[in-house]
Amino acid sequence: MATELVISDYLGRSASALSRLRHRRPRVHCLTNYVAMQLSANLPLAVGAVPSMTMEAEAMPDFVESTASLLVNLGQLDALRREAAPAAIDAATMLQRPWVLDPVKVDRSGDRRAFAQGLLDRGPAILRCNTVERPFLNAAAQTVVVVTGELDRIVQADREIEIGGGSPLMDRVTAMGCAGSALAAAFLAVEPDPFVAALSAMLVMKVAGSRAAERAEGPGSFQPAFLDAVYALEPENLRAEGIVR
Repeated sequence: MATELVISDYLGRSASALSRLRHRRPRVHCLTNYVAMQLSANLPLAVGAVPSMTMEAEAMPDFVESTASLLVNLGQLDALRREAAPAAIDAATMLQRPWVLDPVKVDRSGDRRAFAQGLLDRGPAILRCNTVERPFLNAAAQTVVVVTGELDRIVQADREIEIGGGSPLMDRVTAMGCAGSALAAAFLAVEPDPFVAALSAMLVMKVAGSRAAERAEGPGSFQPAFLDAVYALEPENLRAEGIVR
């Protein structure tokens, strides 16, 4: 794991990234699923970004061009998303926009796994998955891989870091992982190092999750408390409260 000096540097860079995101209010396009759309819009809004959620393939070039980064989430992988995802990635590649791949449920379907691997081979800046999904995909060395769980693990080539904190309630609210991917895309819009962008997003998730759990009585009250906690976060809170090793 990282040394204390490296951890201190990363926490400082994450705090700076949050400050820049809040100041710039970047536009981010989130190609995601119906279950996740509301939280995947509200979380970037709470942190300071401006999301768009259009999913028609023919609209992808215009929406990707008008935004600074892209999320491609494979939940509810119907014909509309199968057409829209490659179109969005085509536009992002041409415009040199960084993008995040969230390969939802690739462990459940060989067809979905093959589709996800084809997109992953196109070089997202960040792959965000969970511990069940990760073994089914092969990522290139330059891709930052985020594996979320009780500890979030972020790996890129010879860099690796783990983040603690959060709350078990985060696993009891629909689309928290998908929304975390949208948050990573928001940080990519202001942070040129995808490793730091991923770290910043996961730190926000964990720190806000810990704070929200202190107020929530269960999953129903946790989600609004979590969004409020994200909105209230100051950059310095990431330095002071981030649990990183």
